[in-house]
Amino acid sequence: MMRFPFGLLPVCVMAVLFLAGCAGNDPRFDSRTSYLGLGGQQEGANQPGYDDVSYWEGDGVPGPPHVIIRLGEQRAYFYKGHTLVGISTISTGREGYDTPLGKFHIIQKDKDHVSSRFGDYDDANGNILMKEIDRDKDPMPPGAVYDGAKMPYFMRIVGGTGMHEGFLPGYPASHGCIRMPGFMAQAFFRNVELGTPVEITY
Repeated sequence: MMRFPFGLLPVCVMAVLFLAGCAGNDPRFDSRTSYLGLGGQQEGANQPGYDDVSYWEGDGVPGPPHVIIRLGEQRAYFYKGHTLVGISTISTGREGYDTPLGKFHIIQKDKDHVSSRFGDYDDANGNILMKEIDRDKDPMPPGAVYDGAKMPYFMRIVGGTGMHEGFLPGYPASHGCIRMPGFMAQAFFRNVELGTPVEITY
């Protein structure tokens, strides 16, 4: 009879139950989901912002695209049909600027998007007077100029919320958007279209 070290059996049982419970609603554990293996070097490995989680292998893969964003994991998963073709680290909305949960679609793509609400107030010479302002809350000083935050490869999901290239400190830190490394934002941008489903869940 096989003997488990003290405490190991309950852990094994819990792991099996967890995986079984996830299979019903998580495409990663769905028997229909296939996975492309990481062949060779991950895209972006020599680019700024590279991490050891994000990867993309979806170019040329057939199937309708859809994205699942998991706030609790700070990950975005890109599928084509039932094939998981990319995973990106992300940084979502911090407290008070929560990223909304729900089922949405891509409603706008803008490669060179600039925020109309968040950014800096600069003086006439371009020097920053007030950094990381919210125009809805921070009045503009006399003589200042608004400099909107750059959001390259912006993919609007709902309201002012979208996926885009941005700073990733390792925790939720945005004003509600889904920031991702530049090489992943570019890959997602290339492969979504208006109407692509996006599900944001915890």
